Parts: sequence; C-alpha cells; structure tokens
Amino acid sequence: MKRKKSKKAQSESGVSRRDFLRGAGVAVSGSILAGEGLLHATAESPGEVRGPGETKIVLRINGKAETLTLEPRVTLLDALRNHLDMTGAKRVCDRGTCGACTVMVDGKTAYACSMLAIEAEGRDITTIEGLVPEGKLTPVMQAFVDNDAQQCGFCTPGFVMAMTALMKRNPNPTPAEVDLALSGNLCRCGTYHGQKLAAMQVAKGVAREKIA
Repeated sequence: MKRKKSKKAQSESGVSRRDFLRGAGVAVSGSILAGEGLLHATAESPGEVRGPGETKIVLRINGKAETLTLEPRVTLLDALRNHLDMTGAKRVCDRGTCGACTVMVDGKTAYACSMLAIEAEGRDITTIEGLVPEGKLTPVMQAFVDNDAQQCGFCTPGFVMAMTALMKRNPNPTPAEVDLALSGNLCRCGTYHGQKLAAMQVAKGVAREKIA
C-alpha cells in the first residue's frame, strides 16, 4: 500500500497541487490583462492595432476596390450583404457548415460567414455576382440549368462557386473529385445527382479559361 508523501517530500519533489493551481490562475489572469492591453495600445506600441471601433478597410471584390468603414468583428458575409448589397452569398447556418455563403478568395473557396472582412484585405475576392458581369451564364451555371441541379435555388450560388473553383484548378475531375470538392456544401432539396451530371457536362471539352 502506497503512503502519501509528506509536505517535506512534496516540496523537495516539486510544486504542490495548490501551488500549481495558484500559478495557473496567475498565468490566465495575466493573459487576459495582456489581451485587454492590446485594445488600448498606443501608436508607439509594436504592430498596428485596429479597433474595437470602426476602421476603414479596402476590399478587392470582383476586380474592383471597395472602401468600407467597419468594426473589425464584421464578417466578410455581413460586409457583402449589408454594406455592399451583394446578396448572392446566402446566410443559412452562419456556422461555416452549410456552404451557402461560399465565395472565392485568391481562387480558393472560403466560407464568407467564417472570415472577418478585415482578414480579406489585400486579397482577391470573387462572388457569384462577379462571375456574370455581363449577365451571361457561365458554362457551370448553364450546366446546372441543363441538368436540373437546383430546386429552391437558395444554396445554388454556393455550389456554383465551389464547382467553378474546382473546374479552374481541375477542368476534368473524376466523380470522386467532384464529391470531395462539393462536400462542404449542403442542399436540403437533395440535388446532388444533378450537380454531378453538371460537373461532368462542364468537363467535356470546356477550356479552363472559359469556366468563368
């Protein structure tokens, strides 16, 4: 049967449980205070501090610079919908799980609800509105129509963005690659079969530069 260590033995072997908890509390408190200090840092502090109030940001969306004055906490989705009247990206789950708010950032798909607008500064943002500046359907959009790949249509912009990004990097994907590329988007109407057919249609002889 093991005997409990005496206080003397504990002190010799290292910190006690009480000392550990006390030290952890100090460390947590210190980190919180440090975080608060960042909000009130002066211009002489290293690095740039923006916020918590509104600050000017410039977003490059669909090839055009858009200047906005926003709080740093505003998401890219809210900036698009509430400040720029670009409503193609939809708000559904607002948790980064359904894909209805999908846009492209530097050519890669991104959930606009899970990215701060200020994070997107200096990057190329493409929305569903930017795919059809002249109002003509892209091959991906036409394939969705031809294969009945949408029903209510609410999630369709996100799927079109995801498939467009796929076709840009891989113009001839396999069905498995299509499944993987669209796995971050959900359709409650269940139009997945039509979407796969649309992807295969686009893959048949459509040049990479003509995808969007």
